[in-house]
Amino acid sequence: MAYSGEPILAEDLLFRPKHSLIDQSLHSRLGATTTNGDGFGVGWYGEGTEPAVYKSIEPAWNDSNLREITGQVRTPMLLAHVRASTGTPVQRSNCHPFRYGQWLWMHNGALRGFHEIRRELVMAVDPALFPDIEGSTDSETLFFLALTFGLVDDPFDAVARAVGFVEDVGRTHGVEDPVQMTVATTDGASLWIFRYSSERQSRSLFFSTGIAKLRALHPEVEVLHHLGEETRFVVSEPLRDLEGAWNEVPESSAGVVRPGDDEIRPFEPIAPT
Repeated sequence: MAYSGEPILAEDLLFRPKHSLIDQSLHSRLGATTTNGDGFGVGWYGEGTEPAVYKSIEPAWNDSNLREITGQVRTPMLLAHVRASTGTPVQRSNCHPFRYGQWLWMHNGALRGFHEIRRELVMAVDPALFPDIEGSTDSETLFFLALTFGLVDDPFDAVARAVGFVEDVGRTHGVEDPVQMTVATTDGASLWIFRYSSERQSRSLFFSTGIAKLRALHPEVEVLHHLGEETRFVVSEPLRDLEGAWNEVPESSAGVVRPGDDEIRPFEPIAPT
């Protein structure tokens, strides 16, 4: 789940929705696994020069410190993730979101054949960035490849080049359909999202309808009157059943959420030359 908008208590984002991310960690409806209990992470922007990150290998539903913290944190940008391991160890450094400088990154899905192609992928990371890789996941590797290909300057192009590189390496090693991903990444001001898979059957991803339109559709829903005009959610699964509230991100698409006009555009990997 990603939130962008007026500063809001993290507790209101993570615990209060009917099908909150905490509930999804136990009862995912659309995910590849029903239970996501291999750790969690929350990243947010506050008073510091870099975003703060809180991670744990405990299941999200069983971490009392998470509720303590979220009842005191108010933020305009928050990323949260519950993890089901795809083969790498259950350890704090493998929990999302991943951080580098001002940037946060989280990923649902997998780079298929990662065990076989990991060395070649990691060796392509910019040597100046390499020391900051903390864990062993395909998700963090994809993040550092995107940074290597220019995430800070052009996120759309950088992620397209990173995905194209992974596909090229994977297919060289006989891996069919190397990439399965939904991604959210932010610098604290804008939020970029991606939905893509090599086989064109990607994990679910939704973005919320504009608050003004939702208020007109559902004037009886009190919580909508407490959210700012720029409020946007990006989620793997809708947080509550509310007609007209959620829009599926189209297959093979990327988008950006920022003050003013948002944007959704087609996404295609850029193969290395």
